[in-house]
Amino acid sequence: MTSRARLGYLVSHPIQYQAPLLRRIAREPDIDLTVLFGSDFSARGYQDKGFGVEVTWDVPLMEGYRSRVLPALRDNGTVSATTPLSRSLLRALRTADGRPAFDALWVHGYASLNALRGIVAAHSLGIPVLLRAESWSGDRPRAAWKLAAKQAFFHLLRPMIAAALPIGTRNAAYWRESLGPGIPQFQVPYAVDNIFFARKAAEAQPRLSSLRKELQLGPSRPVILFASKLQTRKHADHLIEAVHNLGAQSAIRPYLLLIGDGEERRNLETLASSLQLQSSTRFLGFCNQSELPAFFALADVFVLPSRHEPWGLIVNEAMAAGCAVVVSSDVGAAPDLVTDGVNGYTYPVGNIPALTEALARVLQSPATTHSMGQASAQRIASWDFEADVHGLRRALAFATGRLRP
Repeated sequence: MTSRARLGYLVSHPIQYQAPLLRRIAREPDIDLTVLFGSDFSARGYQDKGFGVEVTWDVPLMEGYRSRVLPALRDNGTVSATTPLSRSLLRALRTADGRPAFDALWVHGYASLNALRGIVAAHSLGIPVLLRAESWSGDRPRAAWKLAAKQAFFHLLRPMIAAALPIGTRNAAYWRESLGPGIPQFQVPYAVDNIFFARKAAEAQPRLSSLRKELQLGPSRPVILFASKLQTRKHADHLIEAVHNLGAQSAIRPYLLLIGDGEERRNLETLASSLQLQSSTRFLGFCNQSELPAFFALADVFVLPSRHEPWGLIVNEAMAAGCAVVVSSDVGAAPDLVTDGVNGYTYPVGNIPALTEALARVLQSPATTHSMGQASAQRIASWDFEADVHGLRRALAFATGRLRP
């Protein structure tokens, strides 16, 4: 139970949220981590269709842990069911003499050909597979034939999975439903680098007054923040309407900052203009990782009104920076991270009057807003990378018998 465990991690591409977690895992003295990427397009800069802009992340994505990019059969700089697609996956999972190269393979997702091929290849070599994904069952209705196809798919997949690594409450329920109670679960919560966002938000405090002047924000009015892709399903339009209603129904006159870009930007700008919110709404475009904490520090409340949001890691980031949060019921993080009246509110997705009421409650007084922000920081403090390492170690101890949990 004390020998070193060789862990492979198969994932489509370097992901900004995951890089610091991988660096943390690599520091474990008895976990020998190797990350297998299907592509490195995100580390080189790419055109993000959701944001509609060229994205080059300003945080390191491939430093501090061992990795290699698998040779490509297909790589067009995007992620889908069929791309990236790698060559020689079986070869990557075994040593030169044909033995398994890893004691366990952690696979991110199951809905791509690369992930499925990795799972099948690992199973054929006798390598236990640890499965992690974002899915949950209640995010959208599904036709009967789709549910039947899904059941048949998981019936075939189940024997190849040693354990599931749920990211939260809804995801754990999804694995119980899909894989059955016989597959063990070890929670590896969906977390971000809490320390980074808390530190950067604190460092931004001395320059918040100048940031307010730069954005032409008055000193006493509260600030509502949205930060995500400007896509239809993110429903920034619901937030704009709620801000308008808030002004019509109360004495609260907030500013609304929208960070992000995408296909809906022009429609959203038109909506804000039609509701006469031009003077209190700021469209700030895409902001990189190191830029966001200053806006979290400036904001009184962060809002994510999305439909079909598997988790919403931006909520973690806002909470780590000390923001109160309001999220729709379709945000997967809601049951684990948001407690009504404590650090914010969850409202029924699409219900604009309920969103308006939630904003009014958070912004009823500076003391309420401050208290909820502190509660956010306290709640997220234990939803962190240390909890991830704890869950991963338990899963590896179960699957391999090679280290203490």
